Amino acid sequence: MKEPQYQQTESPNGIRVLTEKMPNLRSVTTGFWVGVGSRDEPQEISGISHFIEHLLFKGTPSRSARRIAEEFDAMGGELNAFSAKEYTCYYAKVLDERVEEAFEIMTDMLLRSLMQPKDVDAERKVILEEIAMHEDSPDDIIHDLFVSALWESHPLGQSVLGQQNVIRTLGSEEIKRYYGRYYRPENVVVAAAGNIEHEKVVEMVSRMMDADGGSSREERHCVVPEIRPHTAVYDRPTEQAHVVLGTQGLPRQHPARFALAILDNILGGGMSSRLFQKIREERSLAYSVFTYHSMYVETGLVAVYAGTSPENMPATLELIKEEIELILTRGITSEELERAKGHIKGNLVLSLEDSGSRMTRLGKSCICRGELLTLDQLLSRIDAVTVEDVHQLAKDLFGKRELVVTIIGPFGDREIQGHLF
Repeated sequence: MKEPQYQQTESPNGIRVLTEKMPNLRSVTTGFWVGVGSRDEPQEISGISHFIEHLLFKGTPSRSARRIAEEFDAMGGELNAFSAKEYTCYYAKVLDERVEEAFEIMTDMLLRSLMQPKDVDAERKVILEEIAMHEDSPDDIIHDLFVSALWESHPLGQSVLGQQNVIRTLGSEEIKRYYGRYYRPENVVVAAAGNIEHEKVVEMVSRMMDADGGSSREERHCVVPEIRPHTAVYDRPTEQAHVVLGTQGLPRQHPARFALAILDNILGGGMSSRLFQKIREERSLAYSVFTYHSMYVETGLVAVYAGTSPENMPATLELIKEEIELILTRGITSEELERAKGHIKGNLVLSLEDSGSRMTRLGKSCICRGELLTLDQLLSRIDAVTVEDVHQLAKDLFGKRELVVTIIGPFGDREIQGHLF
């Protein structure tokens, strides 16, 4: 089957439109991507982008929050949103015959939300509960704590949800000013994938999103953060101890990013990975152990997570250290390389069989000004990675041993410090 190809147009007011036609589907997923996230927020208003995401569902002059929900339920569609460090996305998945109806509701929300003081106060309570729920989940909050420890004084270290003391004080006028600064046509990407024609989406954008635009896009002040190798231990009465260990990674456009995906997979990306086999299967020290990486405009991170009993934490840390050292000194095998390539390519192909994944690939690549490759190009880049590429990248990332460790568990720093890096 011939791979669908994307099309791209920029409207006169600066909105970028990307589509990918998938004619075998009966659905369309549409996303409105706004180039603002937690990294753009001064500390005194940390969490404001996420707050705005919530408020856009609270009603417009022509629709209440209830009516928005009822209209999407009547279509049998899905409407949702999420906030991240570098963007905010509002998306909907509907039958192809209802796409114009869904698009009109979404543009109404994006361009004409009221953000009234009563809605701000009501949603403030919801967000405070969301933060409290997140902080009550140590296997979730440990990742935020790691990022803030890794990038202590850099905007990327800020939480997407924000801080409770800040959320309590944000007012509707301040929120509207921030909305007005970033929710401008030139800072918006409309992406759609499914049984849809590109010209149809361009026409809807022209007709329904005719807000004034044309200003130059606001450039981020991007500075590569410095990291301070250290350990942060958070004493909490948890049943398990949770640890994240990692270091500076790669920026989004780095040519070694495909080697990073393979290194990640070999070290802790699946059930056959080194850490899963060593820590869970051979030693039964942890139920959950995995690696992950994130990439941003100017930098990124690579990290290992493990959840284990407090008494097994020292041994778990030692095994993580050993596996990193083995990759540094001996590299990887050709068998590991081929197995990782197969795993990554299989997951990639399967993930892109869904219109939502296709839409996300388009929108995220454009709003982050990344390289938008076809599926064949992606597979070719993965195939081109060699054993030597992965070994060199491991040495570049871990060779200086500049590691940051965050731990949550019932021991403070009394029992654990002697076993750390």
